[in-house]
Amino acid sequence: MCYTQNRFKALLSACVMSLIATTGWSQSLTWLGTLGGGKSEAWGVSADGAVVVGEARNAARERRAFRWTASGGMQDLGTLGNYESEAYGVSADGAVVVGGAFNAAWQRRAFRWTASGGMRDLGTLGGNESLAWGVSADGSVVVGWAHNAAGQWRAFRWTASGGMQDLGTLGGTWSEAYGVSADGAVVVGGAHNAAGQWRAFRWQNGVMQNLGTLGGGRSCAYGVSADGAVVVGESDGRAVRWTASGGMENLNTTYASLLTNGSVLWLARAISPDGRYIVGEGYNAATGRLEAYLLDTGFPLRGDVDRNGCVDGADLLQVLFAFGGRGYRNEDLNWDGTVDGADLLQVLSHFGSGC
Repeated sequence: MCYTQNRFKALLSACVMSLIATTGWSQSLTWLGTLGGGKSEAWGVSADGAVVVGEARNAARERRAFRWTASGGMQDLGTLGNYESEAYGVSADGAVVVGGAFNAAWQRRAFRWTASGGMRDLGTLGGNESLAWGVSADGSVVVGWAHNAAGQWRAFRWTASGGMQDLGTLGGTWSEAYGVSADGAVVVGGAHNAAGQWRAFRWQNGVMQNLGTLGGGRSCAYGVSADGAVVVGESDGRAVRWTASGGMENLNTTYASLLTNGSVLWLARAISPDGRYIVGEGYNAATGRLEAYLLDTGFPLRGDVDRNGCVDGADLLQVLFAFGGRGYRNEDLNWDGTVDGADLLQVLSHFGSGC
């Protein structure tokens, strides 16, 4: 008991000092440049924002997958034997990058890149091409699409031990995987049903679940929260969110008060690990153009570990009891793979919010 109390006091003191040292947060905008060409695009970012991945033009105007850090700048990740590649996903710690690259036969192949192993061709499901869209938090699970022997696109889940697994369809012939949960257990994407209609799916333990639509003929899932409980995507031209308890909801209806003068959220592309922030594309009536958006749903509150709407002693205790543990879970509030002082500080900084 004394040990626990002393440990708590030490941690509390350390967090208070950290809080004092970090007051006055600064904002910044960093342009990442190119690889010598005239264009670059960012598609993924590590949990702490230190690593960015995407594609950039080199001096020969070829598209190349890149990995950027503040200290090293933009690194060309190469190809699989031809001229072009692109990176779409990165692990939480920034060490693993996934995407697609052309081989010497001009076939696009899903790849997994690490600093020690370089760019690895993940193969296909019997056909010629594949592409990786997402990767788990620790980089061990990769998802995307691959051609099977019949030339059909199939959603896949890849691991080093099991190789590329065909996740099937919803009764049709085609499917694609776009997102994966932190632990790699839940995969989301889109698949044809028996009627040939495209439907959002959530796959877990070998079962592909049809998430339905908003009443129309099409839907697709693009992102999933860390625990696999919340899925985002689009249905019939509208951004949607799905949960087991609430089913599929139209974000334009749920957050109508935030949309003015005819603005519309068309697509939800990704969701933050805790499920609070959603990003995607929509129509901004104020500017009359298609624009990227960031939606802050307001829940859960920062520091609200148990998701009950109040940052209190229960949240503090959860972090303390999990302190020092590794793995991506609710107590890991800053999403760096370890429950530590930074997570405790977040609870303390917002203590009493919502209560």
